[in-house]
Amino acid sequence: MGRQEGTRLHWKDEDPGLPIKFGPCSNAEYDPEPLSPLVRETIRRARDECERNARRTGMSRREFLLSICGAATTLLALDACTRESVREVSPGTTPGGGYSIPPEATTDPEVAHDAIGGEEFVFDIQGHLLEYDLNPILNGQDFWDRFPQKNCGEDDPRVCYSIESFLELMFLRSDTSMLVLSALPIYPAGSPLSTEIMDETRRIAEGLCRDERVLLHAQALPNLDPSESSLDAMDDTVARYPIAAWKTFTHFPDVFESNGKGWWLDDRDPDLPQVGERFIDRAVRLGVPTICAHKGFSGSSPYASPRDIGPAAKRHPEANFVVYHSGFEAGVPEGPYSSATANVGVNRLITSMKRAGIGPNENVYAELGSTWWYTMRYPVQAAHLLGKLLRYVGEDNVLWGTDCLFYGSPQDQIQALRSFHISEEFQERFGYPKLTRRIKDKILGLNGADLYRVEPITDRCEFSRRELERLRRHLPGRNRTLGPSTTAEAGAFRELDHAAIAQDVG
Repeated sequence: MGRQEGTRLHWKDEDPGLPIKFGPCSNAEYDPEPLSPLVRETIRRARDECERNARRTGMSRREFLLSICGAATTLLALDACTRESVREVSPGTTPGGGYSIPPEATTDPEVAHDAIGGEEFVFDIQGHLLEYDLNPILNGQDFWDRFPQKNCGEDDPRVCYSIESFLELMFLRSDTSMLVLSALPIYPAGSPLSTEIMDETRRIAEGLCRDERVLLHAQALPNLDPSESSLDAMDDTVARYPIAAWKTFTHFPDVFESNGKGWWLDDRDPDLPQVGERFIDRAVRLGVPTICAHKGFSGSSPYASPRDIGPAAKRHPEANFVVYHSGFEAGVPEGPYSSATANVGVNRLITSMKRAGIGPNENVYAELGSTWWYTMRYPVQAAHLLGKLLRYVGEDNVLWGTDCLFYGSPQDQIQALRSFHISEEFQERFGYPKLTRRIKDKILGLNGADLYRVEPITDRCEFSRRELERLRRHLPGRNRTLGPSTTAEAGAFRELDHAAIAQDVG
């Protein structure tokens, strides 16, 4: 039996699930949250409306759920439920953000395309896959018996996270036309997302699409002992691969090991490894001065705070600092920036920039991976999130990333942003900009192209399923997430990968 995300209710095998996926799901860097009453009501209402609209349009239920009208129907249900929820608390008021979906979009594909479709350039700077099939040490029976996502929809769960699944979800099932493969907080040796695997993916995409639409991050872990060897490894990586930027984690391996130590980009703590300055200097010297740092979704580690971003950026104007997740924390509601909330969630990034004298559109960038996925279900929070980042980080410096394939195809995230608006009230009260088409185009791709100094590729990569099958195997189509959906699964996912890699390292 098929299962709709978040409901634990079983539908028929042919039902692909709602086109806007609500979870619960995570990227394993935070624990998935149970669905709120608002989201549960949205799912119930969207399911009923999709059933009715499928009959009105003469489509099967499956066809409608995979259509653009199905996505419009689901977003309209979310918008309506949000409005009702806000009015229950404050009669006569409206949400600070929402989705602009005409009712006609639920049955008219042309109207739906005007609302949530688009031909703009979409450049996703945070994509992940887990190519276990190329890592023999990870393929023992014991590993797969313990793998928390073994019921991801395939007989062999390796298929769900593989190179071919990634390319299909990103390029065939979404409007993404360029992407960056970004490293995960896993030891390099034997990693299912090693530099070698990322480069293999890049070369496969180049063969299919006949262009260079996949860029690579290199993982940098300068705090590993001996640190000089870790820094020297950066030279070797740049010599061997076409690296576009560095991905680093100031909280890794602190989150996994009792004796592990985090570090700071600005070397602020003399009791921690003093590697931040040397790492930044090395990145600049190697001609790859863009540093992407995981900040947010910190779990139990204080080192994932963005407090060091402002000082590091001020000291190194020759480098670019991309704050992955924008400092967002799951379970911490996003509201307006104020002195009382200056040190929570995304506001920590803003505070760090303010204290260092870094203004909008300078050398600090905010990335939306997992952050938009999380907040798009809560339009009021989403309005504060985007409004603050655009105001304080700058409309040229907010970057599109999705953290997919953990959340399946990113198409629903793209459609949600296209139709999202910040209310006039929030614009007036908090100084947030209006979400114009121009600003959305910049967020979805143009800002990333400017940062990475690439010419936007706007042509769709129209490789066929047959061509992809020749590479590996065929995948059926569904609307689904792939990341862990419970706290236990998220913890198991982290522990399993770490244990497998540690075994290889040992």
